[in-house]
Amino acid sequence: MFLQPNYLKALEASSPSNISWYYVGIFKSDLLVGVAVLQRVELYLEDIFRNYKDSCYKQKLKQFVSKFIRGNMLVVGNLMHTGQHGIHFETDKITQTEFLDGVAHAVEDLKTLIYKEERKRIWILMFKDYFMDDSIHEEREFLESLGLHKIVVQPNMILEVKPHWNDINHYLADLNTKYRQRYKTARKKSGNLVKRELNAEDLQEQSDRLYELYKNVSDNARINTFILPKGHFLSLKLQLEDRFRVFGYYLDDTLIGFYTLILNTNSLETYFLGYDEANQYYNQLYLNMLYDMLNFAITHQFSTIVYARTAMEIKSSVGATPAKMKVYLKHTNPWMNRFLEQIFSFMNPKQIWEERHPFK
Repeated sequence: MFLQPNYLKALEASSPSNISWYYVGIFKSDLLVGVAVLQRVELYLEDIFRNYKDSCYKQKLKQFVSKFIRGNMLVVGNLMHTGQHGIHFETDKITQTEFLDGVAHAVEDLKTLIYKEERKRIWILMFKDYFMDDSIHEEREFLESLGLHKIVVQPNMILEVKPHWNDINHYLADLNTKYRQRYKTARKKSGNLVKRELNAEDLQEQSDRLYELYKNVSDNARINTFILPKGHFLSLKLQLEDRFRVFGYYLDDTLIGFYTLILNTNSLETYFLGYDEANQYYNQLYLNMLYDMLNFAITHQFSTIVYARTAMEIKSSVGATPAKMKVYLKHTNPWMNRFLEQIFSFMNPKQIWEERHPFK
């Protein structure tokens, strides 16, 4: 799904202003045997740190740290979606080592091209999002030759939909009493909301409001690398049609929240969401979104729900479990590369959270 032309066209048409797209083809005897998506990301202070609630001291400290990482970054993968969705190769026609070597050569060519055309240097290289059992971790010689650091990032929260869940009641029957009551309480608090799916015309009409709600959530993130432009969701809807779904929550005819889904074969991928903070707590809006995503997956017979990163504890309370992921990162300045792990750890500190176990 994430390497299909219509998805990539949608992202290019509504890409964040600081992201440029490149595509690599790996050939063997004139036969295309592998592809990779690369993104050039121009990191700016105003994009990296947007949590304006931080104290003055924290703001100053973040401004200092950002000096070491701002600039141009080259990502092998898709920074706009959790997971490794940027590479594919034919394992019966080329080895993983051959494929990675080809990608590495393309990276070097691209760095040279960018400097030649724009006088911009690539300071950071990232191979993004690999599960712990991915075979790339066995490519030690390749990884060491590039000087890449292996860094653990926030886990991807994934819920396996059980085969006997024919409707939401079967899911509820598997919950223990505490979490079944929590579900009922959340549903009761959302009783005065009207939920409906938004079509392309709705997305066009509500473009400003969707952007406002998205920014409410995005600006509270610890670290950001981009800002979605207005019209992003409409672009995806026009290209993906029924494989991209948007659901809105209304209170007194005012849109106060929304979430988006990408239908990826047997996997339901959660995408960006937004809500009005004033109504989030009273209506338990975020928790109800998680339940509604789950209900959609059960009704449409998906096998997994990818809840992605952030808010791990509340996602685990509905049944999602953490799948650890790693990225490979390098700063092209050797001195800076020595301290990259520490800088990354400061900017993306380990979160202490308690995994919930809602099932009997």
